[in-house]
Amino acid sequence: MPDNIRIHRKQAVTMDELVSAYIKQMKIAAGLNTQRIFEAWDVCSGAGPFTLKRFFRGGKLYITLASSVYRNQLSFQKEELIRKMNAYLAADPLFTSDNRTVGFIEELILR
Repeated sequence: MPDNIRIHRKQAVTMDELVSAYIKQMKIAAGLNTQRIFEAWDVCSGAGPFTLKRFFRGGKLYITLASSVYRNQLSFQKEELIRKMNAYLAADPLFTSDNRTVGFIEELILR
């Protein structure tokens, strides 16, 4: 091989950039965001053991709780819970905040 030919290395990419590109390429951001939202609910509310159903669509998080007493207590904290969950999601490196279909929580509906 002649010594005047140089092989250039590709630009190095961090793991964060690689994972982010993979999530976008595979189009799994919406599903991953939904799972991160459900985790945020469990962590921020502490109501994971009492949660029967979870559903997220259009910025609204629907939660069905097994305990009406717990639901009543949490209903007084809705705004604070939304703020805490959105802060939790913003700090999560796997949460894609620029996703058009599944983004931050705008409303919490307890059933």
